[in-house]
Amino acid sequence: MRKYVVRERINGDLLDNLLFHRGIKSPEEKFEFLNPNYEKHIHDPFLLKDAEKAARRIIKAIDENEKIVIYSDYDADGIPAGVIFHDFFKKIGFKNFSNYIPHRHDEGFGLNTDAVEIFVKDKIDLIITLDCGISDIEAVKLAQEKGIDVIVTDHHEPHDEFPPAFAIVDHKQKGCEYPEKNLCGSGVGFKLIQAILKIKRFDMKEGHEKWLLDMVGLATLSDMVPLTGENRALAYFGMKVLKMSPRKGLMRLLNHLKIQQKYLTEDDISFMITPRINAASRMGVPMDAFRLLATDDDTEAYQYVEHLDKINDERKVKVAGIVKEVKKIMTERSSGEAKSVIVVGNPDWRPSLLGLVANTLAEEFGKPAFLWGRDGDGVIKGSCRSGGTVSVVEIMKMSPVGTMMQYGGHFASGGFSVSNEKIHHLDEYLNAGFGLLAKDGAISEIDFVDMELNLDEVNWNMYRDLEKMAPFGTGNKKPLFIFKNIKITGIKEFGKEKNHLELSFGKINAIGFFMNKETFKNKNGESLKVGNEIDLVATIEKSMFRGRAELRLRIEEVF
Repeated sequence: MRKYVVRERINGDLLDNLLFHRGIKSPEEKFEFLNPNYEKHIHDPFLLKDAEKAARRIIKAIDENEKIVIYSDYDADGIPAGVIFHDFFKKIGFKNFSNYIPHRHDEGFGLNTDAVEIFVKDKIDLIITLDCGISDIEAVKLAQEKGIDVIVTDHHEPHDEFPPAFAIVDHKQKGCEYPEKNLCGSGVGFKLIQAILKIKRFDMKEGHEKWLLDMVGLATLSDMVPLTGENRALAYFGMKVLKMSPRKGLMRLLNHLKIQQKYLTEDDISFMITPRINAASRMGVPMDAFRLLATDDDTEAYQYVEHLDKINDERKVKVAGIVKEVKKIMTERSSGEAKSVIVVGNPDWRPSLLGLVANTLAEEFGKPAFLWGRDGDGVIKGSCRSGGTVSVVEIMKMSPVGTMMQYGGHFASGGFSVSNEKIHHLDEYLNAGFGLLAKDGAISEIDFVDMELNLDEVNWNMYRDLEKMAPFGTGNKKPLFIFKNIKITGIKEFGKEKNHLELSFGKINAIGFFMNKETFKNKNGESLKVGNEIDLVATIEKSMFRGRAELRLRIEEVF
């Protein structure tokens, strides 16, 4: 069980305390944070290195009716990015373009040479990459040699060598003085459209590009970039547009999920919408998710909603099957769960599903999880999740040179590929790396709770204060509260499979998805029972179940 430390109160004001411990201390900083301003907090796109050069090349292609391919990644950042450019071109009346999203299993991440060869045959003049391209040196080189200009837009960390593109728009490249260094791929794509419109508006009305912010907001929340600075503004205004977006597919999807669009939340995006977008590439064809978000046809929207929901259910079954298989392997290993890092693989596992498996294991066991399988080209690839204690990237860095063919990511999650010669030593290397990091003090088993509260303090006035801090996500987590010595008045397990938990405490309830009364123990080490006094760590949220507003707690931990 993780340790929880309650942060010190600086005064009696809820917002002052919450913002203070997020580094927002002065009245000016507080005002800026609580009042996102589009004109003030969205930066000049020309501050991005190569943005003007790229914009002028795209304008030339539009004016001369050149053939353009929008090449975007297959996840819930790259797909919305592709939709953004698709919609932009349609709005200005440009038709000589197509969208291309690589097949996750067969083509892998990024711009590939096979796709470039197709573009050569199709006589493409310009490729615009979105959320990928910064590492695709050979594919970009081939395109340029064949007479196709490439504009790379990306947000991943560049390597020492850059692709020989016509222009590179990536705020993380050296020499780029753009003030926001944590944009997602869709965010970078949107900045390029802003740059285009600063040079030439075409027939687009002033400010009309803000309707594209629904996709920027969706991607910013899905890609888990820090919701600070410009990202906070993009997510904030993106949520506003999402709540009134006229997209047929989005409206159909929300209706299918029984989510009222005007009450859409970050959690709805993270737990309901993003998984269905990602399911398209994990289980089939990523263009299906693109078409859902881009279609103007109501019947087509309905068909894609049904399709994505079906394959998302199939994805859940497959992930659950792999989780069960991993746990069996861990049990069979004499020291499986005693190790600091979970490392399990199977050549028959599809790498596209393993991030979800790793996430489940990391959360359940509270330790890093590394899972690997084999892709369509026979390459050993995997995904990893941290469990909240240590950066998976730092663990991978500790492996002997030559172990990882490729790796990347951030603190909480990452991906990797391993040479066939080293795969049998991966478990040993990763656990040794964890041990070295532990010696250096890089492992944290402490979570901070924002404040201790009484149940009586949870009311609508308090919630309205919390709402001012939204949207929540990475870099601006939902405030976490602890309620001590509260008595359980009711316990209910709900859902078709009875795999969700509701605890009642008189006037307020607390829920936990994919939990049951066996998940936690009371202070005597027994299963939870009515009448038990417990300490509860939880967030506070508004439920709109069946259209009725209700305050409730979301369970984080019980002890």
